[in-house]
Amino acid sequence: MYKLFMRKESVTEDFKIIFVSLLFVRKKKTDMKYFVQAFRAWNSTTLVFRIFIGLVVGAILGILVPEWTGIAILGQVFVSALKAIAPVLVAVLVTSSIAKAGSGLGTRFRTVMACYLVSTFVATLCAVAGSFLFPVDLQFADTAGATAPSALADVFNNLLTNMVTNPLISVSSANYIGILCWAILLGLALKRHGRVNTINVVSDFAESVSRIVKWVIQTAPFGIMGLVFATVSEGGLEVFTVYGKLVLLLVACMLINAFVFNPLIAYLMVKKNPYPLLFRCLKESGLNAFFTRSSAANIPINLNLCRKLGLDEEFYSVSIPLGATINMDGAAVTITVMTLAVAHTLGIEVTFTTALFLGIIATLGACGASGVAGGSLLLIPMACSFLGIGNDVAMQAVAVGFIISVVQDSVETALNSSGDVFFTATAEYYDQKRLEKKKASGE
Repeated sequence: MYKLFMRKESVTEDFKIIFVSLLFVRKKKTDMKYFVQAFRAWNSTTLVFRIFIGLVVGAILGILVPEWTGIAILGQVFVSALKAIAPVLVAVLVTSSIAKAGSGLGTRFRTVMACYLVSTFVATLCAVAGSFLFPVDLQFADTAGATAPSALADVFNNLLTNMVTNPLISVSSANYIGILCWAILLGLALKRHGRVNTINVVSDFAESVSRIVKWVIQTAPFGIMGLVFATVSEGGLEVFTVYGKLVLLLVACMLINAFVFNPLIAYLMVKKNPYPLLFRCLKESGLNAFFTRSSAANIPINLNLCRKLGLDEEFYSVSIPLGATINMDGAAVTITVMTLAVAHTLGIEVTFTTALFLGIIATLGACGASGVAGGSLLLIPMACSFLGIGNDVAMQAVAVGFIISVVQDSVETALNSSGDVFFTATAEYYDQKRLEKKKASGE
């Protein structure tokens, strides 16, 4: 039909041009339709699966066509985007979480807050012990940004100096110690003097920045492809043996914390077998969080589980969202293990005292970890800065974290989210036991 139409002499040249243009537009619309369908199909799959595809494709390309160095640019752009948004994310999340913390719920609230913080700190100690017993070396492309202090006194001098650096300069220069210090002070000031509307604005801003992080993380499959390509093309497949050791160390520390230390904390408080509650929390909350990889997305699941456990709604409606922000045992493990791995790779000697303070920094940092996939990885530079490790090197560790996040982040989120319900229930049972004891002594 097209050929017959174009051969007719009665048809003017202008009309033929219009006809061909319409056919071209129609073809383009058809192609666009297929493109939109493919894009929707890609987005409908889980981020874990997409990252896995990016990892496999990057490894294959690194072996077959190592000369295609342009692929590595995708990884550089991804890391640069994370470096740009991470300082802002830490500042607003820590400020928002502290400003919103505390709602006058009495002893139960103080108890659950103590459980969250103690369990997170214990998780860092477990990670420190694991890192000392089974040190891991990472492979970095460039270590020019590493500026390790030579003594413990230098560490604290560096810490105190960075703490009082101008907050705007801290954000622009990725000085995470200064960011954390000023964010805590601003959060406490808002909590004491800020109006509700002002705190809501800060909270909305934190949510908006978290949304930007989600958008950036959606590009992780392509960034991971570029990073893995660069790694494999330079070092071969042997690099994955290092990542395997790192994954085993991270997962082992998280599982020990989940099945040993958290139940021990609960037992010391309520003097009852905590494992039935633990297994139910892992089954109904942790399993779902393992696949969603988002503590924030798992909040409705946790609220429903608390309702089925018969807990006080006025209490758990506050403790569960707060736990999704500050109860970050898995995040604390990730931050500590990755930071000590970087230090070991660079040959930085970390004493027990330094490791103890690193645990405190990791605990505070984990409390501000974003409730989205990969949120804890963005806090690694903050902990690295405590040891004097430059931001460029630290962000390479973040990139390694994203490569192993298919396993690491899933286990981390399962531990974090199930712990929210576990300690909420523990705090309420402890309060009930305390009231019963007080009532019995009064009689």
